[in-house]
Amino acid sequence: MSSLNSLFNRSTFGTKCKTCLNLVISRIKLLRNRRELQLINMRKEMVQYLQTGQESIARIRVEHIIREQNILAAYEIVELFCEFVLARVPIVEVQKECPIELREAISSIIFASGRCSDLPELMHLRNLFTTKYGKEFVAGAMELRPDSGVNRTIIEKLSVKAPSGESKLKVLKAIAQEYNVEWDSSNTEAEFNKKYEDLLDGSASSVHQVQAPVIESSPVAAAAASRDKPPALISSVEDAGKQQVRESPSSPAGGGRTYAATKTNPAAQEHHSSTEEISRSSPSSSDALEKARAAIAAATRASAAARAAAELAKVKITSQ
Repeated sequence: MSSLNSLFNRSTFGTKCKTCLNLVISRIKLLRNRRELQLINMRKEMVQYLQTGQESIARIRVEHIIREQNILAAYEIVELFCEFVLARVPIVEVQKECPIELREAISSIIFASGRCSDLPELMHLRNLFTTKYGKEFVAGAMELRPDSGVNRTIIEKLSVKAPSGESKLKVLKAIAQEYNVEWDSSNTEAEFNKKYEDLLDGSASSVHQVQAPVIESSPVAAAAASRDKPPALISSVEDAGKQQVRESPSSPAGGGRTYAATKTNPAAQEHHSSTEEISRSSPSSSDALEKARAAIAAATRASAAARAAAELAKVKITSQ
């Protein structure tokens, strides 16, 4: 009974494997014909870009051409490996382990199954090889482990890495030579030879030039400076300016009132001194602030004169 089951399982695996391999081969032939026509049209469009001087568009579109060429090359390799495995399905059926001569072909088919969405039959083949050789064998081919044996060319062709500048320039020159296009490749060579650091330096310098600080004495700057000051200091400066406009700084009455206010209110005296220091430390071109500073200075001189007069008056009273 066990021999019958094993025979049935072997025949099932061989039949399914042959069917999937035949389907992959026929589908690859159809896709290759379709992609070759598409590639010819893309190369003709590239010729038009080079003739009209649209090199910036050509430098971008050439990546699509390289990708199509890589896919066609990968399809050709997969087709050869499928034909090779198809001819040796009886050997695969009998042996439990993967034969050494078929290891590269089977591992490459498994690797391509996850990167060729146009070939769904490769997924069925991968499932068949999973049941035959185990998950570790399939995982080694998918993850490109050192002992996987995947073909290096198919790894390169199915890679998602962007093509280098040299390969893009080579394809552009080949297209121009094929269609006899007179094209000066000096600008494109200079563009491809630019390094990533050079592009970053250029963008950084442009940003510095655009965002260079401009310091101007404008009412907007004065308003911004006034917003940075506390409200109490701004109000005291404005009051001092108004008082200076109403009264003369040299009048005795004004000096007496200023002296009385500063003497009776020590906090106000400290407030005036701090206001004067802040006004000196924060320069502004506003006329209102200049008048306020002049008023504060005049009030200080008047208060000093009033204090001197009061001292003289005290000396006369004590001497009498």
